[in-house]
Amino acid sequence: MSNLFGVARSRLFNSVGNGALSVAAVTMTLWIAWAVVEWGILDARIFAASDRECHDAGACWAVIRAQWRLIVFGTYPAAETWRPAAVLCVLIGLMSVSVVRRVWHPRLVLAWIVGLLGCVLLLRGGFLGLPRVETDRWSGLPLTLLLGLAALLSSFPLAVLLALGRRSRLPVVRTVCAGFVELTRALPLISLLFIASLVLPLFLPAGLTIDKLVRAFVALTVFSAAYLAEVVRGGLQSIPKGQIEAAEALGLSYAARTRLVVLPQALMAVVPALANTFIVMMKNTSLVLVVGVFDLLAAAKSVLSNPDWSSSSSELYAFVTAIYFAISFYISFLSRKVERIRATWSRSGA
Repeated sequence: MSNLFGVARSRLFNSVGNGALSVAAVTMTLWIAWAVVEWGILDARIFAASDRECHDAGACWAVIRAQWRLIVFGTYPAAETWRPAAVLCVLIGLMSVSVVRRVWHPRLVLAWIVGLLGCVLLLRGGFLGLPRVETDRWSGLPLTLLLGLAALLSSFPLAVLLALGRRSRLPVVRTVCAGFVELTRALPLISLLFIASLVLPLFLPAGLTIDKLVRAFVALTVFSAAYLAEVVRGGLQSIPKGQIEAAEALGLSYAARTRLVVLPQALMAVVPALANTFIVMMKNTSLVLVVGVFDLLAAAKSVLSNPDWSSSSSELYAFVTAIYFAISFYISFLSRKVERIRATWSRSGA
């Protein structure tokens, strides 16, 4: 404790100016924290028929209690709510299992692919007596997770190929990959979404259409691949040239040395950057609202069209923020776990 006070005194109160700033910062932090606690807990209302009953009170969490189904599952048919609920369980289960070191195996990738395809089939229905539900009715948190995770899983192999292509000795391959990455990164995601949803159908033959959810998925995949490619390329550049030459001397082919020597080390070296990109891309799924895809944020906004809850925007956005924070925290947790395993391997000389 004395050491703590000593550090605080030497760093925060080592001069009159620093002491005044430290006191002001602590005071402001405590004031904001108390205001949040007072609004969100002490004066909050959980049981109310409308936000008018919460007048002059704190947070009106009654909107979450009353409208939770619309917020979480959106416009999906109420009689089939168990299907998006099952999809949520599958996706959360896959995310939870992925943290366990013992299951880190190529079969885990297969499990993700099978799980995502199973979620799509379950939401769509049309078999085994399940009513068919068109993608226009898919919405809420299940759609946000499904779209974000599927786009990340699909974009990662493409990103690796683009990163390897930018380091290729073939000028044509190098130019094409570099042009794709630079052009895609130069466009805002909203532009890609509009191109995929509005411009692309103009070039399709008459009578041929592509589902808007598929188009949004393709746009997210392409956008994610461009950014992930640069992260992976940074990892590739960190590999000492001597290791590649040693692998060549052992007679390993380009594919073998890339798979066994280069990529494992390159990906481990950029785990924090990969995690940051994953988090950004998961949050970017909220932009699909502009092309008519009803994600979690759109489902929450739709509650405000109800006159009984039209003034509950702060509570709704706080709830959505908490969900996005949980997703981001999980990705950060997984990346820290991978970094610890990498550090263990480094100390053991593996």
